[in-house]
Amino acid sequence: MENIEIAAVLQNVADLLEIKGANPFRIRAYRNAAQVVAEWAAPLRKLVEEECDLTELPSIGKDMARHIEELVSRGELMLLQELSQDVPLSLVELTRLPGLGAKKARKLWDELGVETLDDLESAAERGAIATLPGFGEKTQDKILTAIDRYRKRRGRMKLGDADQHAVPLLDYLRANPEVKRVEVAGSYRRRRETVRDLDVLVIATQAEAVMGYFTSYPDIKQVESSGETRSTVVLRSGLQVDLRIVAPQSYGAALSYFTGSKEHNVKLRMRAIQRGLRLSEYGVFRGGEEEAGDPWAGEFVAGRDENEVYESLGLAWIPPELRENRGEIEAAERSELPDLITVGAIRGDLQMHSTWSDGKNTLEEMLEACVARGYEYFAITDHSKALAMTGGLDGAKLREQWTEIDEIAERHPGIEIMRGMEVDILGDGALDLEDAMLAQLDIVLISVHSRFDLPPGDQTERIIKALGHPAVNVLAHPTGRQINRRDPMQFDLDAVLQSAADSGVAVELNAHPDRLDLNDVQLMRARELGCDIVISTDAHRTTDLDLMRYGVEQARRAWLQPADVLNTLPFTELVRRLQR
Repeated sequence: MENIEIAAVLQNVADLLEIKGANPFRIRAYRNAAQVVAEWAAPLRKLVEEECDLTELPSIGKDMARHIEELVSRGELMLLQELSQDVPLSLVELTRLPGLGAKKARKLWDELGVETLDDLESAAERGAIATLPGFGEKTQDKILTAIDRYRKRRGRMKLGDADQHAVPLLDYLRANPEVKRVEVAGSYRRRRETVRDLDVLVIATQAEAVMGYFTSYPDIKQVESSGETRSTVVLRSGLQVDLRIVAPQSYGAALSYFTGSKEHNVKLRMRAIQRGLRLSEYGVFRGGEEEAGDPWAGEFVAGRDENEVYESLGLAWIPPELRENRGEIEAAERSELPDLITVGAIRGDLQMHSTWSDGKNTLEEMLEACVARGYEYFAITDHSKALAMTGGLDGAKLREQWTEIDEIAERHPGIEIMRGMEVDILGDGALDLEDAMLAQLDIVLISVHSRFDLPPGDQTERIIKALGHPAVNVLAHPTGRQINRRDPMQFDLDAVLQSAADSGVAVELNAHPDRLDLNDVQLMRARELGCDIVISTDAHRTTDLDLMRYGVEQARRAWLQPADVLNTLPFTELVRRLQR
């Protein structure tokens, strides 16, 4: 079992305990453990195999350590099975719907016998939910809308979660001496924010042996099909994996074909036809129409690697992130592809949280982690007081924090610390901090954390009013979405982006794989309108700083170059650009 799967089981235990009305401290213990496991860099299965003391991990006591060992050794947890005898495990899925927490899920089960998503939909459609105390017609309508949205995105896994399954699978395959090359293609390689499955391409010396090895992967739940050159399996997480064994001379063509996108591939094939060529997953051929059962008909022109495939079509190699038929083929023909941003171009992170609010590490620990990543500067941006659940700071606490920042800065002269805050945009567009305090901050991020359901016109007016405050520097996670969990707010994005550009306020690409907000298309529009852009991790612990790569990948999908992103600048230039 991989960390993400162990964490999911522990999270399910916490959810069932909450539905049962168990002790809040016990529930929190499981949630904290699930979070630690999900974010732990080393695979816990290896720690168990090496008989390491799991209680040395944060939030992992003796009982939790035994649970993890049981999951690694047996692939299941008896406690979860026992709890699901009292409360249907399917109720947990209901709590994933916005606005439908554990208490409401329990009430729906007790009063209406609702156990599944289908039960919930049926109860809502016949009007039964509206009759329950604490629900009503509006809640019932919201539930129906939430079910529809949930079903549309179900089956697509967040890129960050897919990574946690893909990386150990690739390690497993590469450990086989018969495997000479392996890579994941598809939307995963294009680094789309969600993926439906993994397309794995392999060069192997012994195809049959490698297929047997692949279908014996310990994390497989079901083998859908198994053949000489292609097999399909479903992992325990529900993620489908298709593995194809490809001839070495076709690997580049196959990698291009299965990376996609479909629209990009259609354009390439049309281009090949215009040049008297035929392009397929087997290669580029000249002459000889493909005959039934003979995809190799004609003269083989290219296919061993992607570079020669693109070159045979008169094109420069196109980075996978750009292959969405957004003008990349035309740009490659003109030799005008952008010099895409890389993680190495980032000089500092401009949103992170510490133990002063809801972060898990101290200011000094966050600083040391930034130094370890080679940053020249970083901003501490703990929450303001309106977000009570985070322990947000008021003016008095903020002054105390500044004192600590000054003390730490004296001990670490090699990196610049920016005094910042993530300030809530209140319902009327006002900011959750006094002007006198805002004026003393080095960087002010503003964001929406409440009243996501305001009418679009009111939401637009609210955000634009906040952007007009002269102390504001960055609009953080502008749409407020959480991938596969919460839809973006409804407002006039163009109007907000134009207001930010006119006001000299940068817009954030939040790099956390749960957000990736703005998305790639929105980022392209922000650049068109003249917005400055920053990429920040929104880190709540030191390890979150590594999430920067997801933001950079999203930026690459939006054709962004280093010059488009403010935190690629040296510190003095960054400060100058942030000034209003």
